[in-house]
Amino acid sequence: MSTLWRLTAQADFKTLADAAERLDEAYPPLALSWSLFDDTDPARLDVLFDTPPDEAQFRAASGLPTDILAEIRPVPNEDWVRISLEGLKPVEAGRFIVFGEHDRDQIPAGKVKLEIEAGPAFGTGHHGTTRGCLLAYDAMLEAGERPATVFDLGCGTAALAIAAAKTLADAEILASDIDPEAVEESQVNCDKNGTPDVDCFVAEGLDHAKLKGRQFELIFANILAGPLVALAPGIANALTPGGKVILSGLLSEQEAWVREAYEAAGLTVQRREPIEGWETLIAVKA
Repeated sequence: MSTLWRLTAQADFKTLADAAERLDEAYPPLALSWSLFDDTDPARLDVLFDTPPDEAQFRAASGLPTDILAEIRPVPNEDWVRISLEGLKPVEAGRFIVFGEHDRDQIPAGKVKLEIEAGPAFGTGHHGTTRGCLLAYDAMLEAGERPATVFDLGCGTAALAIAAAKTLADAEILASDIDPEAVEESQVNCDKNGTPDVDCFVAEGLDHAKLKGRQFELIFANILAGPLVALAPGIANALTPGGKVILSGLLSEQEAWVREAYEAAGLTVQRREPIEGWETLIAVKA
């Protein structure tokens, strides 16, 4: 079994979230995968490499401050899987619960189950942004809203599309991502969760024949602040009158920037309670 390498850093959540965001934006990727754990004190960032990493190069690329200790150790593959699974416990978000196969037998009855494995695609539910989107969507359902057309933009693992498919029996649901591997994983997740009718496809933003001229009653956009701002006019046009977009992937200091972009696009923006420094906004078309 080949050896992997793990870099672990512990610090306040904001500092590590900034580093994780730079990892999200880097292309080509700086590492195999990374996970930010906000349920520890201090928060913890784990980064996985297939070769021994250059610490100075990693710090320069991620912005991780030099005064934060970074431990780099070899980790056999089988141990990494075990450690990752131990750190990813089931996460509840309103009526929804997100879990991995290793916890399948421990899930209580009465919950809408979303089985999503830890992997390179974003959106396992353990991140505050995915949980924030699920809570916002749960609140919509509680209010009696039942959108008939749903689009998960930048779907990652398709957790949000699957949540919609499990609660909207007759809705048309589309899910796209710029990353072909994420789309492949999304389709696997849809099949595994009993929602094979979710239409998963590769697209850069809103640039795809399936989206041309389309409007949706609900859009999930759990991506990054920069793309959210750039896509604001297009997302506004892709909403039906009265339609809503649930926005996440932005830190609290980016909230005003994103909100102003969607207000400029003609939407009314509502702010929900942040989760560990991550914001969720709901923007409504008149």
